[in-house]
Amino acid sequence: MDVKSKSDRQIEAPPSSLPPQGLRASARRPADPFVTSLVKLVVIVVACVLVIRTLIVAPFSIPSESMLPRLWNGDYLLAAKWPYGYSGNSLPIAAPQFAGRAFARAPRRGDIVIFKHPLDQTDYIKRVIAVPGDRIALSDGRPILNGTALPQRRMADFVIPVSLNTGCHSGGREVRGQTGQSLCAYTRFRETLPSGKSYGVLDFGWSDGDDMSPVTVPEGHVFVMGDNRDNSRDSRFPAMIGLGVGMVSQDLLVGRAQIIVWSSDGSADWFRPWSWGPATRWDRIGEPL
Repeated sequence: MDVKSKSDRQIEAPPSSLPPQGLRASARRPADPFVTSLVKLVVIVVACVLVIRTLIVAPFSIPSESMLPRLWNGDYLLAAKWPYGYSGNSLPIAAPQFAGRAFARAPRRGDIVIFKHPLDQTDYIKRVIAVPGDRIALSDGRPILNGTALPQRRMADFVIPVSLNTGCHSGGREVRGQTGQSLCAYTRFRETLPSGKSYGVLDFGWSDGDDMSPVTVPEGHVFVMGDNRDNSRDSRFPAMIGLGVGMVSQDLLVGRAQIIVWSSDGSADWFRPWSWGPATRWDRIGEPL
């Protein structure tokens, strides 16, 4: 009878309590339902904001006095994005531009439009005075549209409180209000377009933009001016960064100004909430444009 020695015997090792190498991993912890829901909510909110800002409305602030008396430095407004169609300039974020506009529609005379400067893509806001095919000129500060000077009627002076956002510039007269507040008064006229639409404009006297030889607005463009005629670099001046915009291509249009949603005189401090109320120009909130 053959007997195997211990050295010849195959000894079976007991099963190891450890998993094979490479499979040694703890079970994945289930995702926290609260975190998952929060991430989904953030994604939905961001998507909704992008859609609204691209297709419906977008906020803009007024950083200058070129549109006095209608818009004041420190006004915050909403602009409608749909009136003129959509282009690469409709996007709320920097993105590669594409040519042309979808659902393109031309602005009308008198519209207050927001557009990109043709050279540096800065947002500008002006009023449309002439549209494609119009013949536009200026004489002594008055627009001459298709051979007829736009009627201008003298109005009561435009008076605005002097504040951190609004100084009293050359052409204005500093006066005192009943409570001793410092105010600035400007000469104002009501200008009327052939459609009957009218608006206030300021005139400080002669300036280098008061006279312009007749030009025809080319197809796909508009001629724009600021309501503060002697404090606006607009279509009267060639397109140069900070010095003029020239004829504005309709592909550069971003939207049409709709309503003022907030206005500040500039004295508010974000870190002092109690200063927000006194700085707010409450009577301007909700004004349609």
